[in-house]
Amino acid sequence: EVQLVESGGGLVQPGGSTRLSCAASGFTFRTYAMSWVRQAPGKGLEWVSGISSSGAGTSYADSVKGRFTISRDNAKNTLYLQMNSLKPEDTAVYYCNTNGWYGGIWYNHWGRGTQVTVSS
Repeated sequence: EVQLVESGGGLVQPGGSTRLSCAASGFTFRTYAMSWVRQAPGKGLEWVSGISSSGAGTSYADSVKGRFTISRDNAKNTLYLQMNSLKPEDTAVYYCNTNGWYGGIWYNHWGRGTQVTVSS
């Protein structure tokens, strides 16, 4: 069974930093691209960042570019999101996600999310 478990959220002051982790199990983590997606209160899902299976390729939403860094440790089956210079508008539930086609079947796996609140 695929499991994605996020951790590391909490209350952070504006301008502060935090790192999110996503522990993966139940699939061959090192062969799958991964993403972080967030949902702010009262808003829809927003893609934040993605990383290739090897970690060599990364991409970011304009809203977080230059402030967030996505990375992964395939030996530990863990995805990370380093979040710096946090703003109140970064307040959201952050989800770990992997999706795509495998053997002709669409897969789309989500964690339960971790809350990040940016406030003084």
